[in-house]
Amino acid sequence: MSDDEQTPSTTGGSTGGTPTGTPAGPQPEEIRFFGTTWVDHSGNYTLRRIGLAVGSLAAAVAACFVLRFAYEGLEIADVGGIVNMLVVLMFAVCSAIAFRKTWEGFVRRPADPAREESLRSLKAIGFIGSLLAYCARCFVEAPGEKLRRAEYDTARAQYEKRRGTRTGNPSARKKPKRK
Repeated sequence: MSDDEQTPSTTGGSTGGTPTGTPAGPQPEEIRFFGTTWVDHSGNYTLRRIGLAVGSLAAAVAACFVLRFAYEGLEIADVGGIVNMLVVLMFAVCSAIAFRKTWEGFVRRPADPAREESLRSLKAIGFIGSLLAYCARCFVEAPGEKLRRAEYDTARAQYEKRRGTRTGNPSARKKPKRK
């Protein structure tokens, strides 16, 4: 096996971490568009948040124009007032549900992943709500940062606690004498 094919777990290195220089212990989970810069707010973190807020808002506005053209198509087709009302109501309800579910996803992990999977098509219909939730969350933090920070801090604390209870190399300990 060549050196290029070896993974960090199979290569030798210092005892302080992996050979690539990452510290030992749990690593932070990456957030889309932010990577791991949310940990220390480096790498133009604030500019990314502002850019993503503006971008998601612009995408939501563009989506509203597309829906407006679709609604005008329904008016041209003269399908009737009840169908027009149902289409508007459907997009409004789906957008509200998508906003709520997207916002909840930034705060906590889903309790039932199967239910979240079943709501996927509803969130696709209400994509404007998801875009607006993303935009609003970007003004507060990187979307999902609070959740991932809490999980990362808990994992680091547990790692330090486990590491602190160790007293070195177990094979180097002296065996107790038998009586």
